Amino acid sequence: MPKKTNKKLWFYRKKWFLWTAGSVVAVVLVMAVAFRVSPWPGAMVIRLVFDRGGHKTLVGLQQSIPAQPVTVLKNQQYGKSSSKELLDVYIPNTAIQAHKTLPIVIWTHGGAWLSGDKKDAAPYYALLANQGFVVVSLDYSLAPEATYPTPLHELNDAYAYVQANAARFYANTSKIVFAGDSAGAQLSSQMAAIITNPAYASEVGIQPALAPSQLAGVVLFCGIYKMQGLTEPDPTLPKIVSWGSDVSVWAYLGTRDKSSPLVREASPYYHVTKNFPATFISGGNGDSLTNAQSVPFAGELISLGVPVTTLFYPQNHTPSLPHEYQFTFNADGKNAFTKMVQFLGQKTQ
Repeated sequence: MPKKTNKKLWFYRKKWFLWTAGSVVAVVLVMAVAFRVSPWPGAMVIRLVFDRGGHKTLVGLQQSIPAQPVTVLKNQQYGKSSSKELLDVYIPNTAIQAHKTLPIVIWTHGGAWLSGDKKDAAPYYALLANQGFVVVSLDYSLAPEATYPTPLHELNDAYAYVQANAARFYANTSKIVFAGDSAGAQLSSQMAAIITNPAYASEVGIQPALAPSQLAGVVLFCGIYKMQGLTEPDPTLPKIVSWGSDVSVWAYLGTRDKSSPLVREASPYYHVTKNFPATFISGGNGDSLTNAQSVPFAGELISLGVPVTTLFYPQNHTPSLPHEYQFTFNADGKNAFTKMVQFLGQKTQ
């Protein structure tokens, strides 16, 4: 009797094991197919990683930057088509007390077009405001829920809203600087190209809310300026990094066709002219985007005669400075902040 029981038990265990193994294989196959036919699964994984990174950035900046005497007007609704169309305005208390208007820095956050929040670098924006600027940090609709060119239309609406509320924000709209990091640098530079290149504005289908004369400069950290550079695997990078870049572009543009006209249209590198605003551009020596994206974009602007201020580092610089190094706010991050403020001061005088 015990032998029969053991044999029967072994039979059921074997059956359970085969069923479980088959189920696991089926799930893996379904997931593999899902990751290949839609950007959504991969985009959600990337969003989770970036959201954690954004929280870590905020905590680090809160520990590094003392509380600033600024007034923050939170969650100003600049549009009505999306719940993401909100912005925060950082106004130095001294400007309010003196009833004085200041130049505006409009900062667009990064996050691979899939993630990020206007408050992720809040202490940084407050510190920047107290250098003599009104700082606007804005949210925009994220991929894959919203695809290109939705964020561009939202940014344009935000600019119109800031202009309409300039008196309330103590903002001088004749001296506006666009700023951004990572995907936010791509968006800010693309909007600057749209405003200063009428043919490009027509191609994208945007009627700019601002005139070229209102743009005093552009500040770009760790950005992307040639989108096709992210659609093809980079053999020098870990496969997971190249995969993430490809998925991000797929989710944002709505296509993974590398030959799609949208890939070139969304690449500011091909649409800048000599009228592009004076530019401050930087990237860390440990960031693969620096040599692949930032350095060539700076070179293109210089070749057009655009005034460019660069902050790049030798390859042997230590510590190695990663993507979004400026928000780490160690000695190199503080130096980048100082250089940026000097640029802003010169261009908004």
